[in-house]
Amino acid sequence: MAHAAQIKVPATYMRGGTSKGVFFSLQDLPEAAQVPGVARDKLLLRVIGSPDPYGKQTDGMGGATSSTSKTVILAKSSKPDHDVDYLFGQVAIDKAFVDWSGNCGNLTAAVGAFAISNGLVDAERLPADGIAVIRIWQANIEKTIIAHVPMTAGEVQETGDFELDGVTFPAAEVLVDFIDPADGDGAMFPTGNVVDELEVPGIGTFKATMINAGIPTIFLNADEIGYTGAELQEAINGDPAALTRFETIRAHGAIRMGLIKDIDEAVARQHTPKVAFVAKPTDYTSSSDKPVAATDIDLLVRALSMGKLHHAMMGTAAVAIGSAAAIPGTLVNLAAGGGERDSVTFGHPSGTLKVGAQASQVNGEWAVNKASMSRSARVLMEGWVRVPGDVF
Repeated sequence: MAHAAQIKVPATYMRGGTSKGVFFSLQDLPEAAQVPGVARDKLLLRVIGSPDPYGKQTDGMGGATSSTSKTVILAKSSKPDHDVDYLFGQVAIDKAFVDWSGNCGNLTAAVGAFAISNGLVDAERLPADGIAVIRIWQANIEKTIIAHVPMTAGEVQETGDFELDGVTFPAAEVLVDFIDPADGDGAMFPTGNVVDELEVPGIGTFKATMINAGIPTIFLNADEIGYTGAELQEAINGDPAALTRFETIRAHGAIRMGLIKDIDEAVARQHTPKVAFVAKPTDYTSSSDKPVAATDIDLLVRALSMGKLHHAMMGTAAVAIGSAAAIPGTLVNLAAGGGERDSVTFGHPSGTLKVGAQASQVNGEWAVNKASMSRSARVLMEGWVRVPGDVF
């Protein structure tokens, strides 16, 4: 019996921050996949190699982790005063599902470089040498992001000596500014409080800071849920009961944040909200055996993504951390020592990260004008990705 031949789709495999993903120009996608819908989702699932009941994504470009099961679609911006429209799809590993509900802050670092190299930015906006300021419209959450991309001799400068914990090799530094990073149109604190009592039936009641900044995030105190905040991946990911408990907490937090109406809806919204836990600084050893001293950090943070403890820190969650740290009284702020601050350095499983944020209060409502952090990005491979022609 004859089967449909494979088709070739132009694509670029890129690392951005501590994540990797497959990048596409919208115009290069098959016509049926150039618009949102079933065809697009089926194409991206097959590209990444999902759903995979083995949990390996062997027959696709995914790396079988939340950090490496990602897709990006870019186009010249349709928005005034922006260069590129950026749409992010988080691909589930074992389910036939692409989550479009949030941004990927790590891959944001690669968006500017891809846009420049693929002709999506007007040439007159690009310096031959220096820093290209790329204005990104993040289409998932409808926010502006500014990427500062280094240029040398008219090309993106990818190599450099900037080191990022969670990434093995140094590269060029890319400063990323998240403008007005509150996620969506609602309040930064959807419950109206910087700290709530979150009741989770069958598990307990916990203090929680639930914030919409960068990405909707639920922050808990590590000691209230039985942790120190210095855990590495295996301590959480090797404990199925713990993962189930975190998912239950996440689902009930999503209801309190107004993201879902019923607990059963959480399974179809895996990417958001995130759940994280914080603690005061302590000495620990990172996953690369690098010692992290309590004196070098303001607090400890561990975060889960797509049901597993992240190996470092999601970029959008880092924005949430920086934003919450800048607002007195949040659990993040209190773990960092309280008071007013415009930056915070936190310890994560792979090392440390510094993120800055500018917060202000207007008519009793907190707002963050901008959150900033440095990442790096690099093209790993470019050409075509192949998928069976009848996949969509």
